[in-house]
Amino acid sequence: MAVSPVIALNARRSAKASPRQELPKVADLPRPPRVALLFPPNWTPTMPHLALPSLTAYLRQMGVAVMQRDLNAEVFDYILTPEYLRRSVAAVRRRWGSGSARSPGVLEAPSRETVDWALTRGPELVRSVAAAKDVVRSPAFYDGPEGFANFQILADCLELASLPFHPAHLHLQSYEAARPVDSSRNLLFGVSDRDHNMFLDIYEEIVLEDLEAFEPDVVGISIPSEAQVLAGFTLAHLVREAGIACHVTVGGPHISMLHDVLPKQPALFDLIDSAVVYDGEIPLYQLACAVVDGGDLDRVSNLIYRKGRTLQVTERKEPEKIRNLPLPDFDGFPLDRYLAPELVLPLMTARGCYFGQCAFCNVGYGEAESFSQLTARSLADQMLTLREKYGTRHIFFADEAITPRNLRGLSAILREEDEPIHWGGCVRFEKVIDQSLLDQMWAGGCRMIMFGLESASQAIIDHMIKGTELPHMSRILKESAAAGIWNHTFFFFGFPGETLDDAQQTVNFIYAHGDQINSAAMGTFLMERLSPAYRYPASFGVSRIIEDPARDLAIYFPYEVSNGLDEAMAERVHDGVLDSLPTKPFPHFYVSDVYRFLYAGRLSLDGRPNPAWLAPATAV
Repeated sequence: MAVSPVIALNARRSAKASPRQELPKVADLPRPPRVALLFPPNWTPTMPHLALPSLTAYLRQMGVAVMQRDLNAEVFDYILTPEYLRRSVAAVRRRWGSGSARSPGVLEAPSRETVDWALTRGPELVRSVAAAKDVVRSPAFYDGPEGFANFQILADCLELASLPFHPAHLHLQSYEAARPVDSSRNLLFGVSDRDHNMFLDIYEEIVLEDLEAFEPDVVGISIPSEAQVLAGFTLAHLVREAGIACHVTVGGPHISMLHDVLPKQPALFDLIDSAVVYDGEIPLYQLACAVVDGGDLDRVSNLIYRKGRTLQVTERKEPEKIRNLPLPDFDGFPLDRYLAPELVLPLMTARGCYFGQCAFCNVGYGEAESFSQLTARSLADQMLTLREKYGTRHIFFADEAITPRNLRGLSAILREEDEPIHWGGCVRFEKVIDQSLLDQMWAGGCRMIMFGLESASQAIIDHMIKGTELPHMSRILKESAAAGIWNHTFFFFGFPGETLDDAQQTVNFIYAHGDQINSAAMGTFLMERLSPAYRYPASFGVSRIIEDPARDLAIYFPYEVSNGLDEAMAERVHDGVLDSLPTKPFPHFYVSDVYRFLYAGRLSLDGRPNPAWLAPATAV
């Protein structure tokens, strides 16, 4: 969609903070605001995302009526049915089958082998999908052969369901749009492209009627990741098309990463009325009150919105301290429809990262980092409340990293509970973490720790300002394994300046600790928008960041380095290590953090040891 020069020019001129005035409270309004919160599809719905329950709890506490919908869970559940898959088989035959007169258009067609597979395998998948979902949602998931066979059926069902919209692809790990969504032109076209956007028909079936009946003042769409961009903006498009009289806003980490880009994208504001950047509780409440009051949106903090023909950026407000926020509210979520054998709920121990200096991470989105944490007592009370209210025995902490102080205090409280709660989350390799603490953590219910290893070259660790030391990393892995905790590590190749020798040191470290590492996620360095490496490239040996004007919503960028591995060589190193890994006969246990976490908990209950990542798995 073309943008007139006048609008684009005004948008740039208006991208500055405007003064904020006080807003009325709900009690002063003619009626309480009504807010509909929507979380679009993203990846395998193994547990709720925390965004909507956190916003919902705050808004309801302030007197706002809220309808929240986890469309990630609902869409997967809707697709994985005999009815939907039967329609998918018919659509594949109609669009791609032999004798079809329909042209594939400008995008590539699927291979003949893929179409033949879908038409041959499709009827069997239609018959099998309901039972497969039941297995994945039951203790049978933990049986290696049975769990994997049914998990694979669901993966095949998603392949079939995606094929009519080829090359778009919804799979168990993510969603890939037919065209890259880091281009506003592609995004604006994709939201109404019925040939390649599977969400249009699904949303019209499962959510639009409920939205119209709720009569929201504000529809808020959470977009934490790039994989949700098309699905999220498609919701906004359909709300507009349906003529629902409301204010449509988007928010979430992905939107916050684009806080300096969106004011230059006036065409996107044909789909939405505003974007909330950074933490959203207070701005969303202010926005709801302003919409009902009919007041000026200049008074709403952290907002980008269109006013007439220009885009306005309001004053940024520091995030609310986590201790002032209520317990996340999961009421209204389909807690029995997640694809996991047991209910896992997320929590946060803190807002922000207590370290917050790693050069590859964009925590804070380019702004000064703000950190606040709950006390161990408050955390334990929240966990016990969630167990009482929703029956969960599994809490997954979604923090950047849990502080050693909270690890110690929480473990001491929870180990006194008669009915243990299993928990896990991200932890830094801090030297204060020792065998005594790790033993206490296991006794207090900790079953999985995710460690940011990143590299095992001390020179690269220091260069990326990671703040960890190899001797402590080695010791903690050994002591954590001795305590019985599942160790998951993250590492990657290709940080600017890394040499083949540095990469080999990482590989050597991983293999030297093969008995203490139970799973790992490896990749290559990504130059992410607003990370220190992106903002100060010369300081990290980056000679050039390549920004393509056509990719005007990009959050990842190609780059060139002054020395060390380039992107292509880092990929070759990664692929070589990946090819050397032992095959896991039951890989479904390793697909997501939630599955690993639940598997670790199940092994502990059965009195079985955690398997080593680098050892071939045995029958379960």
